[in-house]
Amino acid sequence: MPMRADRMVLLAQAAVVLGLFLAWEAVSRLGLADPRLLPPPSLVLPKAAELLGDATFRGHLWITIKEVALAVVIAAPLGVGIGLALAESPYLGRAFKPFFHFVAAVPKSVFLPVFILLFGIGFGQKVAFGVFQALFVLVIATAAAVAAVPDELVRLARANGATRRQIWVEIHWNAMLPLILEGLRLGMIFNIAGVIFAEMYVSRAGLGQRFSTWGESFRMPELFAGVLIAAALSIIVNETLRALERRAGAWRTG
Repeated sequence: MPMRADRMVLLAQAAVVLGLFLAWEAVSRLGLADPRLLPPPSLVLPKAAELLGDATFRGHLWITIKEVALAVVIAAPLGVGIGLALAESPYLGRAFKPFFHFVAAVPKSVFLPVFILLFGIGFGQKVAFGVFQALFVLVIATAAAVAAVPDELVRLARANGATRRQIWVEIHWNAMLPLILEGLRLGMIFNIAGVIFAEMYVSRAGLGQRFSTWGESFRMPELFAGVLIAAALSIIVNETLRALERRAGAWRTG
């Protein structure tokens, strides 16, 4: 039954995507929108394949992938570590949790000029801004994950003579991991968006730089094709982490 439900969900999602593409094609072909500004998918999809076959574009894409990957390698342990510290220490939690919640609610784009002044316009600035975008989501998710650990399981394990390490590995980590992965998944969305936005603002290379150039020169087929490629990569990352999240949470219902 669950397998059948999963297939039905996938079919429904595919139908929604197909419907959106058909509507997009109709809007452009029927003149409801200027096709010079909204080129139809029948033009954009072949352009996406053409871009993926172009070595120069793949170079820009690879730069963005490296920036995003390095940002998450830095942000993940840093965000989880800070979140654990805030959750485990009542003093640190009271002192600094409001700060993280406040900054998390502020649009991070307003801080980009500061990052440009601090790091310049090179590779490091994009990575730093990606870390900044993802960090606050990870901190908040980790702090929430600690609070979600079932107290009754911890007490039961202690009553049965479990060591502190066993309690941490078998109970705390298993209970926290799904929420941490959820925070990482959301953090990756902010990370990717932050890196591409930083590249659009001022950069010599990367997907964002290509988007900015195509937009300024009204090369709309290339712009929409690039956006579809970036969206596809984001969906792959998101769904991979979602699958890991479901697998990590299976012990709750197993």
